Amino acid sequence: MITNRDYSPERHFKRSSMYQYNDNDQTLVEERVAQFRRQTGQFLKGEISEDQYRALRLRNGLYIQTHAPMLRIAGPYGLLNSKQLRKLAHIARKYDKSYCHFTTRQNIQFNWPKLEEVPDILAELASVQMHAIQTSGNCMRNTTSDHLAGVCIDEIEDPRPYCEIIRQWTTLHPEFDYLPRKFKIAVSGALHDRAATQFHDIGLQLVKNDAGEVGFKVLVGGGLGRTPVIGQVIKPYLEKKHLLSYLEAILRIYNLFGRRDNKYKARIKILVKETGMDKFSELVQREWLLIRDNNELGNARINEMKAQFIPPAYELTASEDTSYVQQQLQDKAFATWVKYNTANHKTAGYRAVFLSLKSPDSPPGDMTDVQLDAVADLADKYSFGEIRSTHRQNLILADVKQADLFSLWRQLDGLKLATPNIGTVTDMICCPGLDFCSLANAGSIGVAKEINEALDDMDYIHDIGDLKINMSGCMNGCAHQSVGHIGILGVDKKGAEWYQLTLGGSSENEAAIGERLGPAVAKDQVTKAVISILDVYIKQRLDDESFLDMVNRVGIAPFKEQVYADN
Repeated sequence: MITNRDYSPERHFKRSSMYQYNDNDQTLVEERVAQFRRQTGQFLKGEISEDQYRALRLRNGLYIQTHAPMLRIAGPYGLLNSKQLRKLAHIARKYDKSYCHFTTRQNIQFNWPKLEEVPDILAELASVQMHAIQTSGNCMRNTTSDHLAGVCIDEIEDPRPYCEIIRQWTTLHPEFDYLPRKFKIAVSGALHDRAATQFHDIGLQLVKNDAGEVGFKVLVGGGLGRTPVIGQVIKPYLEKKHLLSYLEAILRIYNLFGRRDNKYKARIKILVKETGMDKFSELVQREWLLIRDNNELGNARINEMKAQFIPPAYELTASEDTSYVQQQLQDKAFATWVKYNTANHKTAGYRAVFLSLKSPDSPPGDMTDVQLDAVADLADKYSFGEIRSTHRQNLILADVKQADLFSLWRQLDGLKLATPNIGTVTDMICCPGLDFCSLANAGSIGVAKEINEALDDMDYIHDIGDLKINMSGCMNGCAHQSVGHIGILGVDKKGAEWYQLTLGGSSENEAAIGERLGPAVAKDQVTKAVISILDVYIKQRLDDESFLDMVNRVGIAPFKEQVYADN
């Protein structure tokens, strides 16, 4: 039970534009820590079996990987504050090997904790309003969102209040605690979909109807993994007040009819496909009409949550600074970093800054304890104490004054967090692969390093432009290889590591699943194949044509011909 009943978030955190736990939230996570401590103690004493403990540990984000347990920590819709980042640094030093890993679902993973120390880690997390509840297992997982939510210039409405409402609704929901399979929801509030909503079990897009009222377009049945599927629109426009009741109706139908006899056919995407969208929609509509009037989301609740995400205290005179422009003219490296690693901000005089976790000599998505502590300090100094994680395994300081960019860049450069490659070919998504994951068929980190080393000319990388490589070591698709502009999937061939290549995938507005290029290539030929693909693009593109546009124009034939001629 919680021992500090008078817990007050304001005494622990600087007020930022992110949700702050109340007493009920804090009670929940602390009681869960105490419960899991007892369960782990029982397991270590042999009082409960491994099968019994497996279900318990999965509900607390604990996997057993190749070398050690792996603990996955929730990063609700990608938001962290500086105190939480310092706690991650402390955990990395004390309980792990001085680093952590950021995932494509905006979560954080530790790869080397000791089983008996995991309850201590969870207690440390609870002290800074973090947990690992429902980050694994057949339940509703961490709700994800646009990493530029609240600051992007193309936003219809900030999706984060709705993400938090959904997070609270999904946490320990009694009816949906044991679903046929894991279930993921993503929410986007902008015209440009940066949250991959079309590849989630449920995707929510804030839209306006003909009367100019904001509601939700609801998609269902999307997903990646061994059977990638683009989600379909089940509700073109849903009033905000019906958000939770409609989600519940979908979950009820899935829970009732989802396949439990075959885990490979248990996701909602298979149910929608086998049932047919018309029939599935009819079932959901019938269920929704039974429950919607008893579960309305009132304006008071929405406004209460919006108050948790008020914009920080921007300086009204920030746009008057001219040093930012002069510094770019005087320093080419700084100007390049600004071009690739910063984004427009809705408030004049500010920019969102990407911290690249894709330094050539580091595994994609990894951060050391030293970097974590330093970024926490930089967030306090330059971005109101807030940090965000992205779907491409990078971080963001979302609210940086233009006048501070030069100083921030120099400090990030010293931390190896300023590689100017966001959105380029070396900004790869990469899963841990065989180095850690017990499910993997092939390595990923080493191949990513080899590709990076081959593409060490930044002028060449920038000339290639927007090109996304996604690489997974198995069919589960944690690195979203199916939707990479170039997808790389590790497969096992009689004990040897081989890799299938796909081209033309996208998880953005014009969603697409990549087309398989041809037979898998050997591990030592992957980098050569990628170089061949890039050479074809450079030689055959039209003017400023992007890689994805070219693939859509010419198809995969010229790439296929070159890759297999060279191998």
